[in-house]
Amino acid sequence: MAEKIFISAEIGINHNGDLEIAKRLIDAAVLAGCDSVKFQKRTIDEVYTQEFLNSPRESPWGTTQRAQKEGLEFGEKEYREIDAYCKERNIAWFASCWDVNSQKFLRRFNLKYNKVASPVLTNIPLLKAVAEEQKYTFIATGMSTWEEIDTAVEIFQKANCPFELMHCISIYPMPLDEANLLLIPELRKRYNCPIGYSSHEIDNIATLGAVALGACSVERHITLDRNMYGSDQKASVEPLQLIEYVKQIRGMESALGSGEKILSEKELAIRKKMRG
Repeated sequence: MAEKIFISAEIGINHNGDLEIAKRLIDAAVLAGCDSVKFQKRTIDEVYTQEFLNSPRESPWGTTQRAQKEGLEFGEKEYREIDAYCKERNIAWFASCWDVNSQKFLRRFNLKYNKVASPVLTNIPLLKAVAEEQKYTFIATGMSTWEEIDTAVEIFQKANCPFELMHCISIYPMPLDEANLLLIPELRKRYNCPIGYSSHEIDNIATLGAVALGACSVERHITLDRNMYGSDQKASVEPLQLIEYVKQIRGMESALGSGEKILSEKELAIRKKMRG
């Protein structure tokens, strides 16, 4: 059987700026048997225009987009605590950055992985900053053309940075008929690299299909409660669902077997009874 599928629980911004919620989500990922948790990091004034930040938006933190964005953002103090807590719970953590300064911020932590999120796949300076670290990088391909993926792949190949592409459909939540899972073998054929799957579906059907098609990693947004405030909550799984999610992935992984035509002892015993 192939190497165990890497399962990442995407906390993202579902912590709603609350470190205790973040810790509870880390606990849920550990309990379910995930291999890592992932966050998101932004430098607000670099990612968004001042006009956008000053525009109105009602949120628990105020009445502007700036208040909402800043309310969801963790700084060094929080990430130091997250780093320590993940070490205590023996689970890896990493983050997808939306700008170069955020990527540089993460360098103060000894992280094993990087992630390029779908919205920033065309941010060439950011891609180069990630690739120069030469850490294993998950590259999500949602919203991207072949030409845009070609450019990203070339950057990582030139930097000799190990990577995998993640098939992703950037709809939150994603209807099942939008999954287009047959892109997984197409991506593998075109780029000759590992292919993962980043999921925004409601249930687990597309993820299990991705595993059957050879995805070597899967990522899923998690939340304490899908009814909580936040744009990603509805496309997330709650702690009990996460346990079942991981269980089903491991079950599908086991069902795939080796692909070799071998008669097991159990099947040989049935053969003896039925064929004489």
